[in-house]
Amino acid sequence: MELHDVDTIIRHLAAAIAKQDGINADLRTCLQEQREFNRQQVQINTDVQTTLARIETLMARMLPSGERQKHYPFAKL
Repeated sequence: MELHDVDTIIRHLAAAIAKQDGINADLRTCLQEQREFNRQQVQINTDVQTTLARIETLMARMLPSGERQKHYPFAKL
């Protein structure tokens, strides 16, 4: 293998490594953003579950049991 061929291979490898470094940086940023989104989503889900429990409690107080099952068969009343 000639010196020119070795230089060409090294240049291509260096370019590939630089491109991969950029891709890795982008992926780290995306992962960080996804983790933050997941943290927020957990809080939203908790708030929704709390709200649903409150609604179900109010429905249980307001509707007779036969009506609850008739109109809201999937509710946990």
